[in-house]
Amino acid sequence: MTTRTYSPTRRQAITDVAVAISGLALAPAAAFASSAEEISRSAESIHQEVELKARRQRVYQALMASKTFDKVTQLSAAMRSGMSLGTESTRISRKAGGEFVIFGGHIVGRHIELVPNQRIVQAWRVVDWDRGVYSIARFELVEHGSGTLIVFDHTGFPGDQAAHLAAGWRGNYWEPLAKLLT
Repeated sequence: MTTRTYSPTRRQAITDVAVAISGLALAPAAAFASSAEEISRSAESIHQEVELKARRQRVYQALMASKTFDKVTQLSAAMRSGMSLGTESTRISRKAGGEFVIFGGHIVGRHIELVPNQRIVQAWRVVDWDRGVYSIARFELVEHGSGTLIVFDHTGFPGDQAAHLAAGWRGNYWEPLAKLLT
């Protein structure tokens, strides 16, 4: 399959020729683009980059091993604040498509893509979000000197949650991971 990209000038010329050939008096294609689109451009996202003093393998293990991630939970801001998270045990599948349940059942989801020691992509949700609403959390683990740089992106979460979630990633993931892995 070949994909071609045309410049706006060339695309308009092609549209003009098609209109002339058909004998129809249509508005240029560009006039339809904005009125026909049903695309929201107001979605928020989170991008964070975190340096940890641990190799990628240790970081991946901490994020993917139930017992190790349970230690992250115990060190989290949520636990220190006395927040009631639930009573479910930490369960993290190690397979793409597998489920995870963390923070006492307050956070649940499925792994979409797992590349050992490099990438974790999850369909991720807080249990009090509307049913069926999942966001995408992407952890890219990059070697950085003798440590790891986590390039993290979180998208698709409910509208006004960005500030709360951004703070939550810092206090419930990055800070406890840094403590655990040093």
